[in-house]
Amino acid sequence: MKYIKEDLIEAKRQINSTLHKLREAIKTLESKENPKRYKSQITLAKRRVKAFEIANYLIENEIKNR
Repeated sequence: MKYIKEDLIEAKRQINSTLHKLREAIKTLESKENPKRYKSQITLAKRRVKAFEIANYLIENEIKNR
């Protein structure tokens, strides 16, 4: 699929916003009184961060190669 540069830039902006929110959620969950209780949510959020970081990297490369 081909995307115009503006679509890629907007996707990157949205990913950065989501990454910020996920990282804040991780901080909040890890600072709770009993963070072990939230282990699955923390793990899921960390996996999502990694996935979005990969997507962001690929989008950045696509933008640079245009």
